[in-house]
Amino acid sequence: MIKSSQKIILDYQKLVKAIKAHKVLNKKIVCTIGSWDVLHIGHLRYLKKAKELGDILVVGVDSDKTIKTYKHTSLGPIIPQDERIEMLSYQSFVDYITLINDVDKKGRWKMGLIKSIKPNIFVATTGESYPIEQRKEIAKFCGQLKILPRQARNTSTTKIIERTFKKHLKYILSNTKL
Repeated sequence: MIKSSQKIILDYQKLVKAIKAHKVLNKKIVCTIGSWDVLHIGHLRYLKKAKELGDILVVGVDSDKTIKTYKHTSLGPIIPQDERIEMLSYQSFVDYITLINDVDKKGRWKMGLIKSIKPNIFVATTGESYPIEQRKEIAKFCGQLKILPRQARNTSTTKIIERTFKKHLKYILSNTKL
């Protein structure tokens, strides 16, 4: 169960109302989306840079179901969605957090969040998260699409999992009598 916080708004209509109030005050709205699984320094640097692009940072968190769908696997994230949302709520540069649960059967994002809040800037990272066609579609619903480079050269969720698995496997094998 998600702990209550003024930053966490799961209902898009309530989030739209909050964002409209900021827009009336001429605040620049920045939005980004991710799984944020096994939160690490690269994630935090990225979110901090995203916040520096505007006044209000809205962070979408992919639901457990969404991650399973777009990764085409029965394996879900390591950290459950409620905990990923709560961890982000403790970051001072994150203003609002919402859950992303709108992908089609092929795992393509239907862009419900940016269609609803129409941010001034949508931030993505380099890589293949958003193919060119999807980037063009995203640009229709926000003022600018900003691509940031990865913020940690040697750290990624995949690398953390692989290192951990290898260390534990090596330990188990070295301490197991065959």
